[in-house]
Amino acid sequence: MLQKASETDFPILINIWERSVKATHNFLPEEEIKNLKPLILNEYFYHVLLHKYVQDGQIVGFIGTSSDNIEMLFIDPEFRGKGMGRVLTNFAVTELKIEKVDVNEQNLQAVGFYEKLGFKVIGRSELDGQGKPYPLLHLKI
Repeated sequence: MLQKASETDFPILINIWERSVKATHNFLPEEEIKNLKPLILNEYFYHVLLHKYVQDGQIVGFIGTSSDNIEMLFIDPEFRGKGMGRVLTNFAVTELKIEKVDVNEQNLQAVGFYEKLGFKVIGRSELDGQGKPYPLLHLKI
């Protein structure tokens, strides 16, 4: 079930974020994850519209969007591959009129996931949003 997330969900969401990043972003050093965590929790969560995926009373994934862009999509590693990411993305595209997403080029699982859902690469940046050397692919549906 999809629900709008609130500030009270942030501790659970940041936990899902951290475990998901460690499971899928093997190109990111531990130090980078430690530096990103407070930014995500104290800044980024407040600048996106957050929706959570709840199953059996437990938050198992979430999506954060702004204007026409998916800013974040993270699924609890124990629940990956069960269609929740697809449900969250389809919701963003159909209900929120989202058309774009930026994905770390080295995160091949995410690139493949979005391409499977119909997103196409329309551009590339050498640096990520923090100006770090983690190239981003810009995708559009």
